[in-house]
Amino acid sequence: MKSDFMLAITQLSAEKNLPKEVVLRAVESALVSAYRKDNFAATQNIQVKINPNNGKAEVWVEKLVVDVLADPHKEITLSAAKKIKPDAEIGQAVYIEDTPQNAGRIAAQTAKQVILQRLHEAEHSAIFEEYANKEGDIIVGIVQHIDAKQVSLDIGRTEAVLPFSEQVHGERYRIGQRVKVYLLEIAKTTKGPRVIVSRTHPNLTKRLFELEVPEVQSGVVEIKGIAREAGYRSKVAVASKQPGIDPVGCCVGLRGIRIQNIVNELNGEKLDVIAWDPEPAIFIANALSPAKTVSVKLDEKEGIATVIVPDKLLSLAIGKEGQNARLAAKVTGWRIDIKAASTVEGFEAVETPARPVEEPRKAPEVHPVTIPEMAVAAAAPVEAVKTAPVEEITAPPKAPAPKIPAPEVIETTLVMPRLGFRRREEKGLRFAEEILKPEAAVPGKIKDKKKKQRTSSIKEREDEGKGKKRVDLESFMDTEEEV
Repeated sequence: MKSDFMLAITQLSAEKNLPKEVVLRAVESALVSAYRKDNFAATQNIQVKINPNNGKAEVWVEKLVVDVLADPHKEITLSAAKKIKPDAEIGQAVYIEDTPQNAGRIAAQTAKQVILQRLHEAEHSAIFEEYANKEGDIIVGIVQHIDAKQVSLDIGRTEAVLPFSEQVHGERYRIGQRVKVYLLEIAKTTKGPRVIVSRTHPNLTKRLFELEVPEVQSGVVEIKGIAREAGYRSKVAVASKQPGIDPVGCCVGLRGIRIQNIVNELNGEKLDVIAWDPEPAIFIANALSPAKTVSVKLDEKEGIATVIVPDKLLSLAIGKEGQNARLAAKVTGWRIDIKAASTVEGFEAVETPARPVEEPRKAPEVHPVTIPEMAVAAAAPVEAVKTAPVEEITAPPKAPAPKIPAPEVIETTLVMPRLGFRRREEKGLRFAEEILKPEAAVPGKIKDKKKKQRTSSIKEREDEGKGKKRVDLESFMDTEEEV
């Protein structure tokens, strides 16, 4: 049955994610410091061994074999040494068990501090060894803290640092976001291992291609070079080691699904996958895609490649702010000088082949027939018509049209009412209905009683108005005379 001491060591190793042997060595080194402080000299060489079965600690002291004993703490006689080691001789070092019965309070505190320190050191060394093997690979981190100078990522057993210089311009991070980063460097510090990651390194793109393209991971398709401007554009040169395999098609994937996954991981960064070629001229021409080149002239001594492109494709070959030419120079390793065809002697007539313009279809030629030709063609019928008698040619007389009797005209007189004297509400539909009544159109004279009544009422109103005016004038003149 295991002792409580061994159970505690097992639990501690599980919490710290350390091997059990590492924890035991840390405890042994701590006990050496504790026992030396109370029971042994500072310069005395001692060792502590812990039995993994029962957890018992044994202290072994190194002593020198001598004839005459002068310092019992550091020396031992030959007879006593032969009891422990039968072949012992004078002048040799022999380890003797000398376990103290009890340790003091100060020794116990010292042992505790040393144990914690040794465990931290063991944990740091284990983390360093773990991530030292992953240097140059992609790891996934969770954003824990965002600062003006750096971003802290949780990568499992420790935290990684994403410095501002290794961040992509324009990328925004949020707490809890999962980010794929490239493990750039791991260094030992007093506070533990420092893991530095990057989002701008060109090898990040290479590792993403290995994850998404099985041919790249297996080695059938090889990535020859990468030129990257993080956040904007990258050029990747690929070559196939097996004949019959299209390296560019393998990287792009069916309907671009493979390259699209990489672009999404890089937050929309443009990727140009170009075919590598052992001939530098062909490789440089491919690197300047999507622009087409006319000729490539190489100067191997200076390392300069003069590329002639059509005038219409000069801006496309250079790219925005020279980006396309700059990336092509990085991925090929040549200094590229791009010139337009019209500026180079001997290439004045070279231009981009324009699409031939189809000529409009011509209508079939029609030969006009002159009057003499028509007369000659129809000579016989015309003579026959001329010689025929007039009676045979004339058409039979038409029958006279039947006479249609004129309709009887019935004179009627329509007496319409005067519209000017109607009230406003009688206009519109009501007035239209009155006109359409049969009584409104009767032959002869119509006596309209309503009309007479209406005219008489109007005259009465006019007379009353005149009388009012007259009365008002007379009253006004009377008032003047009184004054």
